[in-house]
Amino acid sequence: MKTIHIHTDYITLGQFLKLADCISTGGQAKSFLQETEIWVNGEQENRRGKKLVHQDRIRVEGCGEFQVVRS
Repeated sequence: MKTIHIHTDYITLGQFLKLADCISTGGQAKSFLQETEIWVNGEQENRRGKKLVHQDRIRVEGCGEFQVVRS
């Protein structure tokens, strides 16, 4: 499991995908979410504005498993 460090209270799922190198630009988030299965804390998610907070666990099909850590 890879760790994604944030310095704010939350990060959106769209921003997270870019930080996690699952997509190369923020503009790809919408289509990526439509085509790829993503789970946040065990529940399927497809909203790019979904707020991710400290210790959320994210699994992205074809990209890996991640945990958000506030530092």
